[in-house]
Amino acid sequence: MDGSVYLAYDYPVLGAFWTVMWIFLWVMWIFLLFRIVVDLFRDHEMSGWVKAAWLLFLIIIPFLGVLVYVIARGRNMGRREIKHAQEQQEAFNAYIRDAAGTTGKNTPDELARLSELKAKGDLSEAEFQQAKQKLLT
Repeated sequence: MDGSVYLAYDYPVLGAFWTVMWIFLWVMWIFLLFRIVVDLFRDHEMSGWVKAAWLLFLIIIPFLGVLVYVIARGRNMGRREIKHAQEQQEAFNAYIRDAAGTTGKNTPDELARLSELKAKGDLSEAEFQQAKQKLLT
């Protein structure tokens, strides 16, 4: 052995701070890179060739590519994210409506169905008025 033993107090606080900061910056860099790639493929207005060129630029020269992408297309990244979230919410709401079987009230059709049931004698006048009142309120 060379006689040097590293203990916890041999690692200075400032060194720990710099290590944590570099790890944080590295994680943020990875997050930003993936966020840009997701935004790149989420944009439906851009052609496939342009997307491929941006992706190639991001892979070959990542730091410059991210900087240029954020400068050139960063302003609309938030708008595309909001649009995507709204589309997801609308699709979710449509799925819930479809699964629940309620596509909204169609009052004229429901009133016609009620009047047919009353004409057949399946509904009394009081039941018809009650159901009609429910539909109209």
